[in-house]
Amino acid sequence: MVLSDRSTGKPKNKQAGQKKHGERPRPPMKPGLEARIAATRILAAVVDRKTSLDGMLDPEHGNPAFLPLNEADRGLVKAILQSALRHLPRIEAIIGSLLDNPLPDGARSLHHLLVVAAAQMLYLDVPDHSAVDLAVEQANGDPRSRRFAKLVNAILRRIGREKADLLSSVEDLPCMPDWFMQRLTEVYGRENALAIAASQLEPPTIDLTVKADAEGWAERLGGQVLPTGSVRLDRFRGSVTALEGFDDGAWWVQDAAAAIPAKLFGDLTGKRVADLCAAPGGKTAQLVLAGGDVLAVEQSKTRLKRLESNLARLGLPAKTLCTDLLNIDEAESFDAILLDAPCSSTGTTRRHPDVLWTKDAADIAKLAALQEKLLRHAVTLLKPGGRLVFSNCSIDPSEGEDVVDRVLADMPGLHLVAINPSDWPGLETAITPRGEFRTTPAMLAKQGGLDGFYAAVIAKI
Repeated sequence: MVLSDRSTGKPKNKQAGQKKHGERPRPPMKPGLEARIAATRILAAVVDRKTSLDGMLDPEHGNPAFLPLNEADRGLVKAILQSALRHLPRIEAIIGSLLDNPLPDGARSLHHLLVVAAAQMLYLDVPDHSAVDLAVEQANGDPRSRRFAKLVNAILRRIGREKADLLSSVEDLPCMPDWFMQRLTEVYGRENALAIAASQLEPPTIDLTVKADAEGWAERLGGQVLPTGSVRLDRFRGSVTALEGFDDGAWWVQDAAAAIPAKLFGDLTGKRVADLCAAPGGKTAQLVLAGGDVLAVEQSKTRLKRLESNLARLGLPAKTLCTDLLNIDEAESFDAILLDAPCSSTGTTRRHPDVLWTKDAADIAKLAALQEKLLRHAVTLLKPGGRLVFSNCSIDPSEGEDVVDRVLADMPGLHLVAINPSDWPGLETAITPRGEFRTTPAMLAKQGGLDGFYAAVIAKI
């Protein structure tokens, strides 16, 4: 029967959720199942479609499977995905060892379902029976995986029974893609590459850059002062916005390694300074605090608004400009320039484990080409006698040393200014033989590690 609107005689649209005649109401999902389905879909988007995890977990514009979840389930999804991506090679090796035959090529949905369930059982405090039950329920509810429901049950129950032995069998397997592990070994040597791979399994720290009195803030907030001058919070749980000093703008969250590039300028009093890729504003704040008259440049309107909000909380004034830095036409206008260039972010895998699964060698090559283009333009904005700091959070030299080498080789009037290791007690090993900064995630291991960062100081004659 066609329903119509009496006033128009036109057919009515069925209301959302109205069931068809004779259709049985769909039973409600088991508690926790919706979160597991969301985690599986998002994992597939990261691994198979190279989609950034941060965007999919955005509380307002994230993945459609993530947005309807309550706060507790959102937290669970994040924890599952962080664990699954950090330990992915080991999880996949364990699952593979329990299969008599590899999964069919078209069974990617089933593969991700098993990874999500195994991540909970192996690396999270989720009861085994709950992870197994919900995974089987999920398989039965998916037409693509329904015929494998018994296989899901069998594999996951074996993981529960043999957990210790299975974890032991993969403990020497680096948790990085083969291509990237090979690249690290070529650059840093096998021992250092393994140390870097192991460091990404450690939980990320919370570091603060303070306006003044780092020792005092470390004592008040229960932390320690690092060689960078940053305050690292010890065993912190909760929201940083509730900590003393946040509302007063006494400090801001910034990884200790990310705080290094701006410090390489020293005193900037009376100098005109450009921060050319400025958002979210931590480095801009440092440059203002050092005395500079700062122009913060950011091409994203959304990110620029975030930067302006952060500077307002800190009470640190800077001029802002929303544009592509390549459009800036102010030749020889700045005494100092910070170019923290877009990169692969391979130094930040403790915080962003998806990076290793959304980037590849081709991406790194493209980003290195972009960095070179940006750097070549940035140096034209520098006054004679001025200095430029080029930096990024990649640990691949093709995005750091190699870019600087090419620019210095064919742009006369530029030279590398060597950083003095004695100026950085505790981080001497992070200074390369020719005087660049090169931190890796394995450094400061006893204090909780660092992000990987590169920074070089370039002067114009």
